[in-house]
Amino acid sequence: MRGARRTSTIAAVAAVAALALAACGGDGGEPESSGSGGADEVEVFTWWAAGSEKAGLDALVKVFDEQHPDVTFVNGAVAGGAGSQAKDLLQTRLQAQDPPDTFQAHAGAELQDYIDAAQIEPVTDLYDEFGLTDAFPPDLMDRLTADDGEIYSIPSNIHRANVVWSNRQVLTDAGIDPDATYADLSAWMDDLEKLKAAGVTPLAVAQAWTQVQLLETVLLADLGADGYSGLWDGSTDWAGPEVKAALEDFQTLMGYTNTDRDGLDWPESQQLVIDGKAAFTVMGDWAEASYEEQEQELGTDYSAFPVPGTDGVFDFLADSFTLPVGAPHPDGAKAWLETVGSAEGQEAFNKAKGSIPARTDVDMSTFGEYQQSAAESFQGDTIVSSLAHGAAVPVATLTAITDATSKFTSGASDLAAFQSELAAANAG
Repeated sequence: MRGARRTSTIAAVAAVAALALAACGGDGGEPESSGSGGADEVEVFTWWAAGSEKAGLDALVKVFDEQHPDVTFVNGAVAGGAGSQAKDLLQTRLQAQDPPDTFQAHAGAELQDYIDAAQIEPVTDLYDEFGLTDAFPPDLMDRLTADDGEIYSIPSNIHRANVVWSNRQVLTDAGIDPDATYADLSAWMDDLEKLKAAGVTPLAVAQAWTQVQLLETVLLADLGADGYSGLWDGSTDWAGPEVKAALEDFQTLMGYTNTDRDGLDWPESQQLVIDGKAAFTVMGDWAEASYEEQEQELGTDYSAFPVPGTDGVFDFLADSFTLPVGAPHPDGAKAWLETVGSAEGQEAFNKAKGSIPARTDVDMSTFGEYQQSAAESFQGDTIVSSLAHGAAVPVATLTAITDATSKFTSGASDLAAFQSELAAANAG
C-alpha cells in the first residue's frame, strides 16, 4: 500500500498516459480475456521488496505454499522508486498485453483506471466461492464495489491514514502533557506553537504525497465525515467557505513543518520523530512497523491517536490483488487470491506488515496493542476513503491535487489559487 502513497507526480502522469493508450487498444483490437489454464505457477507483481512489506509478503507466501503446494510462487516484486518503478513497469507490460498473473493495487477509485482500460477482470464470483462476502464488513464491501456493480480486487489488509504519532519525551521536555487529547485542530495548534517557541520542529512531513495526506486529514477534521466524503461525490463545494477555512488550517500546519520536507520520504520524516528531532507527524499506520523494528513501546516512547477532530472516523485504504485480462496463469492467480482473502493468509500477512485484516473473523488477540485498537476502530468508526492512497479518487484526479498541493506548499501559488486548482481537479 505504501507504494502509491510514495509515487511521484511524474510517475502518476506516466501511469495515466499509459492507461489511456492501453484503453485505446495498442493493436486496435479488443483485449483478450484470461485463459482457462495455468495452475502450475503464479507471478505476483508488487512493490513489496524490503522492510515490513517484504516480511508481510514472505509470510503470505508461506501460507500460500501450504494451501497450494502444487502452484509455484514467482516473485514479481520491483524494488526502487518507492513503488513508482513498479507502477511504470506494470503499465508498460499491460500496454504490451504482457500482464503478470496478478498485481498489487489500492482498493477503491484507483482501480477505475484499470477498469476503464479493460485491463482487469471482475472477481465478484470469487467472493461467493471463497466466502468473502460475509467475512468483510459491509462498509468495505461498498468501497470494493465498482460503479458497474462488480468487484475487481481482493484486499489483503486495511490501513488507517488519519493517525498522529508523537515522541513522548520531546513533548515532556517542552512542558506538554504527552497524554493530552485535542478536541480539534485549533487545540492541537496551541501545542504546536509551544513546540515552535521551544525550538523543536513541531510537525514532521516529507515529500508531496505526505503533504496530500496531511491535507486530507485536515479536510476530514474540519468538514466532518459527511462533508469530507461529499468532496468526492459532488455534494460538498470545493469553492465554498468551509473548504477555504480548512485550507487555511492546512496552511497554518505547514508553517510548523520541517524545511527539508521535499527532500524526504515518509520513513525519514517518521525517523525525525523517533529520534526526538520532531514532536509529531501525521502518517498512516504502516508507520507502526517502524516503531516495532526499533523496539519502541506504545505509551512509553511514543503515542498514536486520530488526527484532532477525526476521532471516531477511520480514514481507510487497502492493498488488494487483481485478476488481469490475459493473465497467463489465471488458475494460479485465483489460487493466490484465495490465500490473500483467507483468514490464515490475512493473519500471517498483517502481523508482519503492521496493518489489520480486512476480515472481521480473524482472532486479534495475538496482534500488537496498536493493531488491536485499529481493528476495534475499523469495526466501530465511520469509514471514509483516503484521498492520498487511491481509495477516494482516480489517479488523474490525485495527480492534479498533488500538483496543486506541491505548488502551494512550495510558495508557487497562494491560497485562492490553491483552492481554485483543487476545485478544477475535482470538476470532472
